[in-house]
Amino acid sequence: MDFKLTEEHEMIRQAARDFANNELKPGVIERDEKQEFPKEQIKKLGELGFMGMMASPEYGGGGMDTVSYVLAMEELSKIDASASVVVSVNNSLVCWGLDTYGTEEQKKKYLSQLTTGEKIGAFCLSEPEAGSDATSQKTTAIDKGDHYVINGTKNWITNGGSADIYLVIAHTDKEKKHRGINAFILEKGMEGFEIGPKEQKMGIRGSDTHSLTFNDVKVPKENRIGEDGFGFKFAMKTLAGGRIGIAAQALGIAAGAYEMAKDYSKIRKAFGTEIKNHQAIAFKLADMHTSIEAARHMVMKAAWDKDNGHNYDLSGAMAKLYASQVAMDVTVEAVQVHGGNGYVKEYHVERLMRDAKITQIYEGTSEIQKIVISRSILAD
Repeated sequence: MDFKLTEEHEMIRQAARDFANNELKPGVIERDEKQEFPKEQIKKLGELGFMGMMASPEYGGGGMDTVSYVLAMEELSKIDASASVVVSVNNSLVCWGLDTYGTEEQKKKYLSQLTTGEKIGAFCLSEPEAGSDATSQKTTAIDKGDHYVINGTKNWITNGGSADIYLVIAHTDKEKKHRGINAFILEKGMEGFEIGPKEQKMGIRGSDTHSLTFNDVKVPKENRIGEDGFGFKFAMKTLAGGRIGIAAQALGIAAGAYEMAKDYSKIRKAFGTEIKNHQAIAFKLADMHTSIEAARHMVMKAAWDKDNGHNYDLSGAMAKLYASQVAMDVTVEAVQVHGGNGYVKEYHVERLMRDAKITQIYEGTSEIQKIVISRSILAD
């Protein structure tokens, strides 16, 4: 197996690394404290092509592979997971979903604005009682001939307040169960579409998370994605790809915390020498590095599967399950390596520890990933 990255991959990774250090790092602590959405930074990411990396060039996308995308996600997430989750949702859920399953008219009208970062997208599946279980959702879309009328509530929606274009999953016929689900394109400002208050979160505080309410929202028939009843498959395939992006985010959070801990161990002295010379610290760093490398291989394997047309449900779920656990373990250890300073905001690692937890929750909790994995390995 060839583990060497192409020259283009290396250039993309370096561009993302430079942006993270030069544009995201200054002000990242303040944005976290104020729960401030990185509006200007996201605009610049769009101008550089990071908001529609995998989308078709004819609609303004980069036409890049998934490996390029996860490399960029890792580098951005090392510094600012709040910004990287905006990139993740826009790329792997919204742009990919529209590019893969949207009509020509939908791509021209919506995708071309999302790929450039001119507008931001949101993916709306989770609900207060159903979570990510699409078949148990209560949001409905009633067919009225030339349009649908949507009613319901979506919770924990990333980019909920900052997005302009929303992909909403709703039941059109509950008796048909998963075959009675559809996906729709909604726009901010549609009559009856209300955005709730911003959630007060433990981590990724710079990204905006809101509940959304739909009260008799009229959506044109041409805004339905795919044939009638295609919504469940659309949601599942889109989420499968989204897991790879979140796995890359978790990997980046872990790698960022590890690099900070390693650098700190070389300058912090205790008992007459740098703490890196103490076996207790050196062994921590060895374990951190090993688990990160294992997670990186799993993330890259899932991206490779997707790029090569292989089924990536299993590899994506495993990558997210493992990388998110690594993110939690490594960030906790990074705080420990920093000692008292690890508990102080200016050293960044406490923020990365708070950010790491969400990677075990969104795009399906760790328990959901285990359901996906177990069903796959026990299918034969």
